[in-house]
Amino acid sequence: MRSLIRAACRARSISRCAQVGGSDGCISRGGRLVVKSQSSSVFLTSCSPLWEKEISIGLQQVITSRTLLSSAAKDSSKDVERRGPLIEYERRIAAGELMAGDKCQEETLRALQILYDELVDAAGACGLERSESSNKSNSSWFSFIMPQASLSPVRGLYLYGGVGTGKTMLMDMFYEQLPESWRKKRIHFHDFMLGVHSLLQKQKGLSDPLDAVANDISSEAILLCIDEFMVTDVADALILNRLFRHLFNKGIILVSTSNRAPDHLYEGGLQRTLFLPFISLLKERCVVHEIGSSTDYRKLTSAQKGLYFCGKDSSRLLKDKFQELISGYMATPATVEVVMGRTLQIPFGANGCAYFQFEDLCEKPLGAADYFGLFKHFHTLALEGVPTFGAHNRTSAYRFVTLVDVMYENKAKLLCSAEASPVELLERIVTVDEAKRTAPRTSSRSRKNDDADLCVDNELGFAKDRTISRLMEMNSKEYLEEHTARLALNNDHKIASSSSE
Repeated sequence: MRSLIRAACRARSISRCAQVGGSDGCISRGGRLVVKSQSSSVFLTSCSPLWEKEISIGLQQVITSRTLLSSAAKDSSKDVERRGPLIEYERRIAAGELMAGDKCQEETLRALQILYDELVDAAGACGLERSESSNKSNSSWFSFIMPQASLSPVRGLYLYGGVGTGKTMLMDMFYEQLPESWRKKRIHFHDFMLGVHSLLQKQKGLSDPLDAVANDISSEAILLCIDEFMVTDVADALILNRLFRHLFNKGIILVSTSNRAPDHLYEGGLQRTLFLPFISLLKERCVVHEIGSSTDYRKLTSAQKGLYFCGKDSSRLLKDKFQELISGYMATPATVEVVMGRTLQIPFGANGCAYFQFEDLCEKPLGAADYFGLFKHFHTLALEGVPTFGAHNRTSAYRFVTLVDVMYENKAKLLCSAEASPVELLERIVTVDEAKRTAPRTSSRSRKNDDADLCVDNELGFAKDRTISRLMEMNSKEYLEEHTARLALNNDHKIASSSSE
């Protein structure tokens, strides 16, 4: 046993030698194992012939694996030469696809380009290539003498700024330029946390289920791009610190967008002191970059197309438009599976379109999981009776904000009848600072003069601008044309698949 331990310790030196200097082979010499490298020879302490043979075979596999990975990394670097988000941005501007002159976006792209170049240079060390994952699994028997996964040599990037400033577009541009062979994943924060909770259900009974969840996530992807990072739920807040500590220790690199600076995440939330270590961890493992642009590009889209109805005839107009969209199909009730065995009742659905009363979607105990499940089956939602929001229906406002976020992430079409315009729907929702500015307490003011329905809520107050912006964009000519084009493309793929069968 002592001989084996000494052999294992020397094997670590050999693996480092093979990594740094390259290796020409593994031989036995005078009862000792020797790894010949380009720069030196490293000797193993003598051990039994059985262990000598096993370790020799194992080391040869490691050397071969490292050689293949080095070759793959070089090939990958060739594939990504003269590429990157900044270069793609310049190409789109030259092609007239994007507006030029936004210095804030250009500074953000430079930060993304720096990260891109660092990842390309350190792809092997970061474990980004899929071939590296498979080679590690093939030699898992030898993992007891190999160094374990650790912090990535490359820090991630946390982008935050106002609504409509292009955070998601810039992150997606970065993501799309990365090699297809890399272990990467792009996901919305709501969807990410749903996946975490689902994995936790499968790991019940373990001493540290979050470590097992982190193993599952890191085995699929090393580079995580998470859109709309926001924390409003106390359960999520308590999970994030331990989960990401495990993830970062397994080499995960995080790129994320958010409306909130790290220090303002989960501000005013329950048991926030337990969440604060996550903020420190986030700033340690990610470069924090603010997009300072004051332009909301969603509001620069063309005029509305008439799918957002207000006024006394709004319900009738909504029903007429729904009938037009289902193209003669009969709308009937349906039941769809959403997540973890749960189901959602659809009052009326046909031809990819679903019809709901507002209270059926936003006044019942539903959440992001239900909404994601809904839009796996339907591409269009008709929502009747959206009210103005205030203190009396704060919970419904949270669900409505989540619903709009999920629809936007899924590029779904929204038809709705509402009591007021998008701005007016949410005007009674304010942050604490806004409330202090608009209704300061003085000796001459009494509580009875305040707006009784004013909803003072930091999370909703920050989210409302994003929701208003997205409602406007989802009703724009550009968004609806893109939705139509995507449906046509999906139908073409279905027809092609049917023909091939």
